[in-house]
Amino acid sequence: MVATAAQLNDEQAQIAYLHDVFAKQKAAYANSPYPNIQQRRNDLDKLAAILREYKDELCEAMNTDFSCRSKDETLLAEIMVTLESIKYNRKNLKKWMKPSRRHVSALFAPASNKVHYQPKGVIGIMVPWNYPIQLAAAPLAAALAAGNRAVIKLSEFTPATNEVMQRMFASAFNEDQVALVLGEAQVGAEFSNLHWDHLLFTGSTAVARHVMSAAGKNLVPVTLELGGKSPCIITDKASLKGAAESIIFGKATNAGQTCIAPDYVLCPANMVDDLKAQLKAAYKKSFPTLRNNNDYTAIVNERQFNRLQGYLTDAQEKGANIEALNNANEDFIGTRKIPLTLITNTTDDMVIMQDEIFGPLLPILSYNNLNEALDYINAHPRPLALYLFSHNGTEQEFVLENTHAGGVSINDCLTHIAQDDMPFGGVGDSGIGAYHGKEGFLSLSHAKSVHKKGRFNSGKFIHAPHGRLVHRLIYKFIIR
Repeated sequence: MVATAAQLNDEQAQIAYLHDVFAKQKAAYANSPYPNIQQRRNDLDKLAAILREYKDELCEAMNTDFSCRSKDETLLAEIMVTLESIKYNRKNLKKWMKPSRRHVSALFAPASNKVHYQPKGVIGIMVPWNYPIQLAAAPLAAALAAGNRAVIKLSEFTPATNEVMQRMFASAFNEDQVALVLGEAQVGAEFSNLHWDHLLFTGSTAVARHVMSAAGKNLVPVTLELGGKSPCIITDKASLKGAAESIIFGKATNAGQTCIAPDYVLCPANMVDDLKAQLKAAYKKSFPTLRNNNDYTAIVNERQFNRLQGYLTDAQEKGANIEALNNANEDFIGTRKIPLTLITNTTDDMVIMQDEIFGPLLPILSYNNLNEALDYINAHPRPLALYLFSHNGTEQEFVLENTHAGGVSINDCLTHIAQDDMPFGGVGDSGIGAYHGKEGFLSLSHAKSVHKKGRFNSGKFIHAPHGRLVHRLIYKFIIR
């Protein structure tokens, strides 16, 4: 699509604003490079307060942007999760900020070793459209806890939510501490080219390659939260009913537009029919109707809707069996709602088995033994999440030891992301680095090693001239 003159002017204005607030934040950080604990707690309190104050407006705006976005999903998956993260950061901040004592070798005694956790400076945060509130505010909470300033680039696909968030953040923070920029690809490219002290990006692997390449030119450290095809493994030691309920929760939340949504299911061949029956029952219980059901979220825009429809067309043309779970036989014309669709008899040449699905389409693959299932997973890029349904401890350990994934939930879906005391991040194609909890604080802090001597410096004994008794003793007893 060719940009209009008005769009180009707006992009240029946003780029100018980006450079302006970037310079202001760099200057402000230079003047105040180490906020104390009370300042950081106050900032976290302000962030929590505005999320509570604006929660209804945010829910309405998200509903506008998606054409239908479940209010409860916004409250639970965006507001509540972020508030809990802020609370956890605030509670543990004193412990995290305290310099860490480290061992001193007898060779260098008397001395002390400590690691000081210093704010990095100005953090760039690039936010996707699927969970714009959580994926702006949760990284910001980590940045503020670590004593940093932040500029947040919001997605152009959530304009109503962006407008509320601009007002929300401006009500609590000066732009030399927290600033928001808008814009499309041109602004995003300029954003990733700036010399941030750390850049945190959430989005697709394809875009992340460009972001990392741009950051690399300035040697900017990055945290990349990506995605991939997160598998669900069901074994014969699983509760099919419980597994089906969790998979429906994981796949139907935000209509599957979640970076850690179950992408496909691996199920023992002799259990596939039973699994499908349980999935249908669980889905019908949660969503007896869809078209006018505000609990069921729509696809965010026509581009994403058409992409998903293209996956179905391609799969059907190549021989897949497709079953849409349209319990009330509704007509979805005029909406962007897609019912959960079960897909079997898939092949690897289908686009749906190559791309991250990011929608309510669920391929079910059969396997004959667990090794076969793990071989399939390990033959593909490492996913952001892996879900295992098994109540056998030996099986659980076997899967954990023989697969790689950013994170794992056993006998549940999605909920590992909400565990405040665990890092969240990918591995390989699904991401680099992690944040949440202490790992967020550490990722956005510089761990500065400080070796301190007193008036007596034992190190002088190894100074030149060499060949003295102390050198001979070191060579004899330590180097040997």
